[in-house]
Amino acid sequence: MEFFKALGTHVLAMLISVTLLVTGISLVLKSYTRHGDSLEVPDLKGVKIEDAIRLLEEQHLRYQIIDSLYFEDKPALSILEQNPVATSKVKEGRIIYLTINTNKAPLVTMPNIQDVSLRQAESILANAGLKVTSTIYKPDLAKDVVLDVLYMNSSIVAGRKIAKGTGLTLVLGDGLGGESTELPDLTGLTLDEANNLLNTSSLSLGSVVYLGAISDSASAVVVRQNPPYQADAKVSSGTPIDLFLTQQ
Repeated sequence: MEFFKALGTHVLAMLISVTLLVTGISLVLKSYTRHGDSLEVPDLKGVKIEDAIRLLEEQHLRYQIIDSLYFEDKPALSILEQNPVATSKVKEGRIIYLTINTNKAPLVTMPNIQDVSLRQAESILANAGLKVTSTIYKPDLAKDVVLDVLYMNSSIVAGRKIAKGTGLTLVLGDGLGGESTELPDLTGLTLDEANNLLNTSSLSLGSVVYLGAISDSASAVVVRQNPPYQADAKVSSGTPIDLFLTQQ
């Protein structure tokens, strides 16, 4: 009788041990298999790359940049695309593949828009990834026809490589030809100021002569012009005006 009683006690103890062992293993397996499954991928579109990396690291996720594109209207070095997409459920340590908006504009080829209309020029430049930021009119019988293209105040020729999104100035004919215009007084103006006034007066910049020592050409001012200024004096549209400048 004592034997069976002892045997029953041992069997009960074994059953309890096995039950606890199975329960423990089950809990561990459930914990392991669920580990990371509930992580939700954050929405990274439009987020700066450094902020996106921080968000991913906080979620114990990894990242890999697989491509870079350029969009002028989107923040530089921001996320354009992500895979897996936002709100996807992934495990801890999953790699999130990113496409970013590069901060360096690609180069495009300057198209030939010489002698085309303003509307055609705008369309051609837009197709090339360029844009018109301003226009200047010069005396010419062909109204609104491109006579020259300026980039950083200098003429640019077709075929040159420039950054996508660059703004250009178009020099257009005013349709007036050789009509006369009033000669402005340019004395005391810097070269840029004088050139802008000449453009608005349908005149052109002639020779530029610096007098004396010049340490900063940008601050030099006009002290003489040719033809010289006279009240109510008029010259033909497009006449080049020579400027003589000295340091202030």
